[in-house]
Amino acid sequence: MDRAGRQSRVAKLPPRERILDAAEELFSREGIKAVGVQAIADRAETTKMALYRHFATKDALVEEWLRIVAADYTAAFDRLAEAHPDEPREQILGMARFIADGLPEISHRGCPFINSIAELPDRAHPARRLIEAHKAGQLRRLTDLCARAGLPGPDEAAAEITFILEGAQVSAQNGCVEHAGERLMRIVRALLDRRPAPSAAL
Repeated sequence: MDRAGRQSRVAKLPPRERILDAAEELFSREGIKAVGVQAIADRAETTKMALYRHFATKDALVEEWLRIVAADYTAAFDRLAEAHPDEPREQILGMARFIADGLPEISHRGCPFINSIAELPDRAHPARRLIEAHKAGQLRRLTDLCARAGLPGPDEAAAEITFILEGAQVSAQNGCVEHAGERLMRIVRALLDRRPAPSAAL
């Protein structure tokens, strides 16, 4: 969307949504620490006083922005569960495809979770706790799918897939691996094709 189109769309939003839209754009582009509350208010075409009516602190705004990002990921996985209720393998592949398809944007803007963790070293920070809870929930969900798909050692398989998905995002962000999305899909498919070795005991 061009700048004029974006401004027209954002102008129609209620103040709280304008603030969140401005925060998302500025945090993604410039980072959390580099962006002040005044810059967000200016971008949202409102005032600092109005911003603080909706978000008591900048930390609260950061947390809400990341909550929306996490909800977008969860919604994508929910759609896969609805589309393939009895096909755990297809859900896993769909999760991998969702991440792979997002790599071009990550290569330009970076992963919001990775970027935020780098800027929030305090693990007690509410936004940091939100990210960790989101990632833990994803891992539990993936472990259940691996078990339903009949993978040997579903806990280990889920951990391996998580390493692949997270590693692909970091590789896309730093540009060290070409064709990261294609390689991600090949590796996940190979992992899903693994079968338990026949028992030597009779």
